[in-house]
Amino acid sequence: MRFAGLLAAAFALTLAACSGETPKEDSTERAPAEQPPPQAETAVPEAPALLLTPVGFDALPDWTTDRPSEALPALLKSCGRLTVQPSERAVGPDGLAGTVADWRAPCAALSAAEGQDDAALRRLLEEQFRAFAVSNAGAAEGLFTGYYEAELTGTRDPSAPGATPLYRLPPDLVTVDLGRFRADLRGERLIGQVRDGRLVPYLTREEIDAGALEGQGAELLWAADPVDVFFLHVQGSGRVVYPDGSVTRVGFAGSNGHPFYAIGRALIAEGLVSREQASMQSIRDWLRANPDKAREVMQRNARYIFFREIKGEGPIGAQGVPLTAGRSLAVDSKVLPLGVPLYLDTTWPATDRPLRRLMVAQDVGSAIKGVVRGDFFWGSGDAALAEAGRMKQSGRYYLLLPKAVAERRQQAS
Repeated sequence: MRFAGLLAAAFALTLAACSGETPKEDSTERAPAEQPPPQAETAVPEAPALLLTPVGFDALPDWTTDRPSEALPALLKSCGRLTVQPSERAVGPDGLAGTVADWRAPCAALSAAEGQDDAALRRLLEEQFRAFAVSNAGAAEGLFTGYYEAELTGTRDPSAPGATPLYRLPPDLVTVDLGRFRADLRGERLIGQVRDGRLVPYLTREEIDAGALEGQGAELLWAADPVDVFFLHVQGSGRVVYPDGSVTRVGFAGSNGHPFYAIGRALIAEGLVSREQASMQSIRDWLRANPDKAREVMQRNARYIFFREIKGEGPIGAQGVPLTAGRSLAVDSKVLPLGVPLYLDTTWPATDRPLRRLMVAQDVGSAIKGVVRGDFFWGSGDAALAEAGRMKQSGRYYLLLPKAVAERRQQAS
């Protein structure tokens, strides 16, 4: 294991005093959406090479028919998060999108444009930004999937049949940021718990389901259906609706650190769900129709998610702002900045009908890796699930950068 020497020193120095902590609002994470395996999937190169090619707005398909007014609320939320930071702070990896100072003028213009029609907003965007085609060393096509905010039925009775807890982040969960000990491990983390002075992997889904966290007061609330809870773990955020109509919104607080296991692939491999019909809906239906087998199948995914209550608007994306249905996109933040506008060119789920619109990069996902890779946020409830569960489309996108940043890029080249 390449971390062995480092960990011995790191643990001796720090683990005796470590405890788990809730991630900051701008460092949330989603588990990868459960997707059926593709017939053929192009592997993402280990070292993706981001290439930005300047283009005119007339190169963006259907740019003149999109409704940027629908994206404006998402843009303003990202601007609000971005512009309160120090002016000299770099935006994106290696300052790809300039500095915060570069965003003040376009964000102010967008804020002043509230209430304007789509034509006026389009002109403003063309004045304030420049468009760049995004590719991985010239390969412009990538994969676009979908996700949604799960909706569950809550219960006030923990003893009711099927009642399943959502747990807060346990106090004994330890997160080790390896980048604090060695620069080349920046972004690498280990999650576990300390037993007899040693860091060991944290409890698995099977161990937690068996009651390993009971009696610690870690329950945040209870939901009525264990299958719904499993899919909430996959999505990472959701709304819990009680019979009296009250709603509690929950979001990702942390994970047990175990890798994600796609049970859909296993169900197909074992002939329990057909490849042609595989989707999040069909997997959920199978689990509910086979309760005796469902528990074992779900426990194959050892990854377990812990939650926190979200007050006010949500769900909250990785940028720390509420997501906007149909206009928020999850991207690989190691490649692209969060908070920037992207023009998406793909197709509607399971069709060849064009889906082209202005989006905002506001979230991440542990399966969203690569230069041209996105996860489309569809909103909440069953209608959003229907779209998200079928989405596995090829597509591309264009990055919009402030005019000042684009001019510097042009001068540098």
